[in-house]
Amino acid sequence: MIAANVARIRERISTVCSKTGRNSSEITFLAVGKTFPADRIREVLNAGVIDIGENYVQELLEKKKLITQEDVRWHFIGHLQSNKVKYISDWISLIHAVDNISLAGEIERRAEQSRRVIDVLVEVNTTGEKSKFGIQPSDTLGFVRSLAPLRNIRIAGLMTIGPFLPDPEGSRPMFRELRNLRDEAAHIGQENVTMKHLSMGMTGDFEVAIEEGATIVRIGTALFGPRKRKDA
Repeated sequence: MIAANVARIRERISTVCSKTGRNSSEITFLAVGKTFPADRIREVLNAGVIDIGENYVQELLEKKKLITQEDVRWHFIGHLQSNKVKYISDWISLIHAVDNISLAGEIERRAEQSRRVIDVLVEVNTTGEKSKFGIQPSDTLGFVRSLAPLRNIRIAGLMTIGPFLPDPEGSRPMFRELRNLRDEAAHIGQENVTMKHLSMGMTGDFEVAIEEGATIVRIGTALFGPRKRKDA
């Protein structure tokens, strides 16, 4: 089932890229493994998807112990607490949701200890929902500038979570706003800013996200099926 789902999702990515004049190789298919066991992640890897995203540090650590493939790129996509950075700083590929200076400073400190540069994305709350984390759009450029002294993190782009609506078109204004913010941030001339990525779009709206410039789409339900609640 997993291999077939991977093929269907890749076909959908390819189709929307063809319509918009983009190359599907520009799009990172990020498998969201939250609540799914390690053996399902192995199926995803065997199907050729090597970018795996997890929302909880403990779950990520448990899966990393069980999955030994060297080519896996682990992404942390949840709300990261500063006291948990030390557990992932040596090897994490990308942290998707940096939205405060304290967290950024801890990532910087741990990255320096690990003698590496850690790629991060700034999370932007484009929907205005109080239940969601993220910098307000109007504060985004100022926040990016505030990270200029940090030399062991690289601000690789922006991330947002669209609204959960039955019509994916409802996400388009938020995705377009994120793309515009990314374009502005890319031209501020800051040494630790690349703005290579836009992480936006999930199972319900990833095609709209790609049309609006997404480079990373986070796919869980379309890949694994409905997930059980973590506390169920």
